[in-house]
Amino acid sequence: MQGLTTNLVLGASGFAVGDMIAQLAFFIILLVLLKKFAWGPLLTMMKDREDYIANEIETAEKSREEAALQQREAAEELKKTRQDAQSIMEEARKTAAQQERDIVESAKKEAERIKVSARQEIEQERDKAVQTLKDQVASMSVMIASKVIEKELSEKDQQELINQYINEAGEER
Repeated sequence: MQGLTTNLVLGASGFAVGDMIAQLAFFIILLVLLKKFAWGPLLTMMKDREDYIANEIETAEKSREEAALQQREAAEELKKTRQDAQSIMEEARKTAAQQERDIVESAKKEAERIKVSARQEIEQERDKAVQTLKDQVASMSVMIASKVIEKELSEKDQQELINQYINEAGEER
């Protein structure tokens, strides 16, 4: 019997079949334990890591797209702002040109008004001077007439009277 047991233990080629079966059983138990306690959590951790990396890549892609969109919007806003500034400057130029025209026109009107006023004053002063001269001539005529009446004048006396009258009229001015 001993021979039979030895054959079973050693097997046909000298291997211990019982040890092999025990090792196989331990190996299977080890695989089950590894699957339950190590492989499952390891796969779960790897799956979580894969999901995390995929999520980060997706987030980065969304951020890149959002940044590109914001860059386009900022460029459009800058373009619009430049256009607005250009239109404001153009409007300011137009307003300045209009104000310049208004000021020039107002100055021309004021100058014309001053000219008209000066002409009127000159005319009034001339009329006053003519009236004063007329008054003086009338007054002197009366004075000459009264002197003529007072004495009869010869031609020489008349000439002297006229010269005297002219001299007196010149002194009064």
